[in-house]
Amino acid sequence: MENAVEINALTKKYKDFTLDVSAVIPKGFATALIGANGAGKTTLIDTLCGVTAKSGGRAVYFGDMTDTDDDKLRNRIGYCSAANFFPLDWKLKTIAECMAIGYDSFDRARFAELCGKWSLGSPDDKKQKTMMKMSDGNRVRAALAAVLARDTDLLVLDEPASSLDPLARDQLCEMFRDYLAAKDGERTILFSTHNIADMEFATDYAVFMAHGKVVEQGFVEDLKEKYILVHGDAQDGGKAKPLMLSYTVNSTSFEGIALADNTTNLQAVGAVTERPTLQQLSVGILRKAEEDAGK
Repeated sequence: MENAVEINALTKKYKDFTLDVSAVIPKGFATALIGANGAGKTTLIDTLCGVTAKSGGRAVYFGDMTDTDDDKLRNRIGYCSAANFFPLDWKLKTIAECMAIGYDSFDRARFAELCGKWSLGSPDDKKQKTMMKMSDGNRVRAALAAVLARDTDLLVLDEPASSLDPLARDQLCEMFRDYLAAKDGERTILFSTHNIADMEFATDYAVFMAHGKVVEQGFVEDLKEKYILVHGDAQDGGKAKPLMLSYTVNSTSFEGIALADNTTNLQAVGAVTERPTLQQLSVGILRKAEEDAGK
């Protein structure tokens, strides 16, 4: 398997937080960086994209490029932050003009097409809203349109769906698929999220983070074979709990995840086992990480 990015002991140290990550981002797929707020997702993305200087370690891009190849990387990577990506007094026309100056591959016609698709208006209209007067969702749409209008090999997006409504999230998933399909396996997407439910359709590979570290990673289909969702009546929970990785219980039922290797033993004590969704898998893996951190 070729990797778009190989992350080797990449660190970023702050006074009260340390990022220390080793992971791979496989080429040709959409990878979701999943974790709770404060897990280090934005720090990792900003470090990979050169927004924040690393403290140590190494990242290799496209097989042979490192952060010393700044200019070449800048033109091959499309980056979009979760914060206000463009100045709030800019209009769509300003965005188009500045992106055309900064990137040779920026396609103004494609930008206008995406702005129209997302009901932002035209960059050529005389009357346009500034970013300040747009809703949070439309600011995100404008930034995504600008990034997707470039010819890049890697998209790195920080919480791209956080301010979008359900329809726009569905459209974003479609755009992910279109972006990946356009170059037949040569393009890659890395995006962060703390709520995977609406983005599961767009996720091929997942990297789970907690407290600045990677706690699990793999192709989604492989992870769904490795783990199982477990639930049942509360009275059977005590017998099932020792076989589970994460466990919650109320007055009537219990639920959590376990390794698929324990399926037979769990069914023997009255538990029901199922194939998990990525959302259920995320909750279980991250809950286990929190429990381990608290020990």
